Amino acid sequence: VQMVESGGGLVQAGGSLKLSCTSPRVDFDGYNMAWFRQAPGKEREGVSCISWNGAYEYYRDSVKGRFTISIDNAKKTLWLQMNSLKPEDTATYYCAAAGTCNANEGLLNDYPHWGQGTQVTVSS
Repeated sequence: VQMVESGGGLVQAGGSLKLSCTSPRVDFDGYNMAWFRQAPGKEREGVSCISWNGAYEYYRDSVKGRFTISIDNAKKTLWLQMNSLKPEDTATYYCAAAGTCNANEGLLNDYPHWGQGTQVTVSS
């Protein structure tokens, strides 16, 4: 495990959670960083990413306006603020490093470094 996520849990619909991702090994500086999620029985999907210089952010349509990605390179910490959570946001959330995140291609599932995941459950 190269990165560690935290902040997941059980929340009611409409609530908020803030996920964090840290790493003692991976230097976030210079890497594009991303959040993915995978619900039971479904494929892993990209949720959000931030480019290495912070100039570009991507959000999948279903989370736009509700989720915010941010990063502190000095602290080697990536965050995902999740507001107005919906039951369909229920999934295991993973942070990932060093993949594609740009205006031309968006967020691709080509990240080589992953965390172990944190469970987010949203009750209706």
